[in-house]
Amino acid sequence: MFYWLYEQLSAAGHVPVFNILKYLTFRTGMAIFTAQLVVVALGSRFIRFMQAKQGRGQPIRSDGIERHIVEKAGTPTMGGMMILAGLIVSTLLWADLRNPYVWAVLLVTSGYGVLGFLDDYAKVTKQTTAGISGKVRLVLEVLIAVAAVWIIITFGARPPEQPHLATSVAFPVFKGLLVDMGWWYLAFGAFIIVGAANAVNFTDGLDGLATVPVMIAAAAFGLIAYLVGNFVFAGYLQLHFVPGVGEVAVFCGAIIGAGLGFLWYNAPPAKIFMGDTGSLALGGAVGAVAVATKHEIVLGVIGGLFVLETLSVMIQVVSFKLTGRRVFRMAPIHHHFEKLGWSESTVVIRFWIIAVMLALLGLATLKLR
Repeated sequence: MFYWLYEQLSAAGHVPVFNILKYLTFRTGMAIFTAQLVVVALGSRFIRFMQAKQGRGQPIRSDGIERHIVEKAGTPTMGGMMILAGLIVSTLLWADLRNPYVWAVLLVTSGYGVLGFLDDYAKVTKQTTAGISGKVRLVLEVLIAVAAVWIIITFGARPPEQPHLATSVAFPVFKGLLVDMGWWYLAFGAFIIVGAANAVNFTDGLDGLATVPVMIAAAAFGLIAYLVGNFVFAGYLQLHFVPGVGEVAVFCGAIIGAGLGFLWYNAPPAKIFMGDTGSLALGGAVGAVAVATKHEIVLGVIGGLFVLETLSVMIQVVSFKLTGRRVFRMAPIHHHFEKLGWSESTVVIRFWIIAVMLALLGLATLKLR
């Protein structure tokens, strides 16, 4: 909205003070501040409201960590609504709303937020850890993701020198390697988005565990979006130039700000959980940004912590079905380390460190060309 205001004022006459609104870096910084402010302002009132409405709060797995059943019982969930409020409001205020990439990532974020809300609502009202049907949720996730990828392919800018970039997969390190998938890219892009959403959902199991790694990934992809969307920087780093995608950096800034605001209340001991409302939305958001910036493969590095959590669940399920034995004491893997005697704070902080290291490794691929 503010970017539109800048354009209107510029057209009406020269207003120097508003020129700052044209700078992407300024609007990204303000998106961080605005999102954080919105979430913190909502916090206490929203938590009291959810406590009154939810009563016993989010159900805790009966087969989980014993102390969690006692310590976390009664903690309200659906805190993702706070995150979404800050994220969406901030993006609408500071991003260029004529940019198709902005609407594509907002579609995934809001759509997955609604799905997560329905899942959380079913869990709270029925007092069970099982929400809506997994198959139904997966189908809806795929449909939303396909719609977002279609927007990116159809309305995203096409560089004259790379007319098929929108439907191609770029590979890190190999600067000239592009694999054009045609309309099959719809399925590939949807797979990336759905996979990212559910990977973050698996990771969200301890206070602050998912929030900070998502912020770290958003910071990394915010930088990537800024560089890839800038013709000069993309050329210098030998990246695939994606015109207009730099605007997604504002959205990434909003994720960081909303995460900071939520962490104020989600830090141990958490006063509220983000629930599927937050984890699905944030995971889908990061996946959509990776697709928009043509760094889908790099997402596997930057979001390696989420990949590890997902693999631990898959390995556990396959092993138990085939052999009747469990590889981990409990999955996802963060619970395995708790079973080994690590304190919750130790697991969370060490996983944050891993997330930082993986993000730096992912960013290093920008120069390895």
